[in-house]
Amino acid sequence: MKKVSIIGSGSWGTANAISLASKGIDVKLWVRNKELLDIINEKRENSTYLPGATLPSNIMATNDLEYCCKDSEIIVLGTPSHAVRDTIENIKRYIKKDQYIVNLAKGIENDSLCRMSEIIEEYLPENPIAVLSGPNHAEEVAKDMPSATVVSSKYKRVAEFIQDTFMTPRFRVYINPDIVGVELGGALKNIIALGAGISDGLGFGDNTKTALMTRGIVEIARLGVAMGARQSTFSGLSGVGDLIVTCTSMHSRNRRAGIAIGQGKTLEEVLKSTKMVIEGVRTTKSAYHLAKKFSIEMPITQEIYEVLYEGSDVKKSVIKLMTRNKTHEIEDLLETETVGWKDA
Repeated sequence: MKKVSIIGSGSWGTANAISLASKGIDVKLWVRNKELLDIINEKRENSTYLPGATLPSNIMATNDLEYCCKDSEIIVLGTPSHAVRDTIENIKRYIKKDQYIVNLAKGIENDSLCRMSEIIEEYLPENPIAVLSGPNHAEEVAKDMPSATVVSSKYKRVAEFIQDTFMTPRFRVYINPDIVGVELGGALKNIIALGAGISDGLGFGDNTKTALMTRGIVEIARLGVAMGARQSTFSGLSGVGDLIVTCTSMHSRNRRAGIAIGQGKTLEEVLKSTKMVIEGVRTTKSAYHLAKKFSIEMPITQEIYEVLYEGSDVKKSVIKLMTRNKTHEIEDLLETETVGWKDA
């Protein structure tokens, strides 16, 4: 039976530990906070990040990084995206070349504009690397509710090995070779979820949110293709699937943060109100600069950036989006304005 180590005891890392342990896999879960570590080991519950979910006895919580990484076939990174670089730097000396590295975080580094797998590969170029991304709320996976996700890697054998490891009767895992698209879909949808939450906070209805989601996946795919992703990936679980669940559910931290902003709270107030990381906040900054770098038009992302980082009024941002120059819905696919039209 495989042995798996998960670095990070947030809600998603903990939910994956529970899911893997349900298969009989021995899981070591690294917990940074000593107080939380003691609670997990004594009460078998992560009361801070995943309250109500029982951790099976074959999950061993520890705050010893060397011990956590030792003797495991798979090392899973369950830290927030902004902590991935520091985490890799801290565990690199304990990692062997034959250990698989799986990343769960959904984000793009602010300074380098790197995807998470690019950061990992920078430090561990000889290790097999995979990413897991999809429409998965930790709260539901921990309760063994039927869910589906995607694993991507540059190498098919790596993706299939991780697929076999994570697959359960209630957690269906697909594989996809487009690691760029899978990572970008998972990261960028959090920006649109912030926008969907803002819409809800302003009291707008389903029409508004549906428009945001639909046009949001367009600009996500637009940037993704420019960065080397496949268009089709954004129609799958890590694209539109993750977008739907994050924009519509109250499990979504990004949507909840957007609701608060739409209701008049400042970004600082929102960030102080939770111990959870709201990935979309940092990702908005990265996406804004990537759009500039690749000369890609991302109007929703730009308006959310201006709301978060330049203090723009959310109501004025809505007006700006609604009064943009008129255009064709599928302008990215058209070479001229006349393509597809019949003559009068």
